[in-house]
Amino acid sequence: MATISNDPRFVFRKVDICDGGTIRELLRSDRINVVMHLAAESHVDRSIDGPAKFIETNVVGTFHLLEAALAHWRELVLALRETFRFHHVSTDEVFGDLTSTTVCLPRRRPTHPHRRIQPPRRLPTISYALGNKTYGLPIVLSNCSNNYGPYHFPEKLIPLVILEYSRRAPLPIYGAGQNVRDWLFVEDHARALELVATKGTPGESYNIGGRSERTNLSVVESVCDILDARSPRAGGASYRDLITFVTDRPGHDRRYAIDASKVERELGWVPLRVSRLVSQRPLNGF
Repeated sequence: MATISNDPRFVFRKVDICDGGTIRELLRSDRINVVMHLAAESHVDRSIDGPAKFIETNVVGTFHLLEAALAHWRELVLALRETFRFHHVSTDEVFGDLTSTTVCLPRRRPTHPHRRIQPPRRLPTISYALGNKTYGLPIVLSNCSNNYGPYHFPEKLIPLVILEYSRRAPLPIYGAGQNVRDWLFVEDHARALELVATKGTPGESYNIGGRSERTNLSVVESVCDILDARSPRAGGASYRDLITFVTDRPGHDRRYAIDASKVERELGWVPLRVSRLVSQRPLNGF
């Protein structure tokens, strides 16, 4: 944030997502025409250990944000109402497990039903049901795959591996590390979000993927190889030796994969960076 804090177009307001009254006042005073909802608890392990906070933020908070946006939208003149957008940003997790770890079709399309087993982390269907479908609020939805890149929160897989292994500390990997995720560079995602928020059709949902499906083990091994080259361990041992497999967590989905052809076809977006932090070796012979 320091890099843009002096830009006259930037204003930072710290407000609880459940404080609908204050949010409504900010929307009015700052004359907001696009609301991009990215506020969500997202860490899987914490959602299992303490789901109440996730429900408060992701469900109740979304409701308050929608109410504030709807009230603000209704006060706008017709021309501004037509260009207003409420963009709810979600993930591929809501589609549930594809069961197979083979990297091939089918992938989840935007029309697939949401099938969550774990406590709710992002619930875009709430936005659609309470906003666009019932009250006419112009809402667009997007679901992305795993992001990576600068300033990634350190509890996430790639930065956690780098931090722990740089300290020569073992890092546990759930199960056999064969769970598959698609990796999307954060700046590619940011470009897609802007397109969906400004060019997306109200009521439509767009999948955003990086075309880089890899197993968790493959990702960790690739980070180890990079560390071996850039910061060798004493004695020449590989960082791979620090990999430790532990009992899998409850409800750990085997594979997420989404079909991003709609956003590519309708909005002209494509990922510009295929993940460089993950192995380019194919999975299961594909």
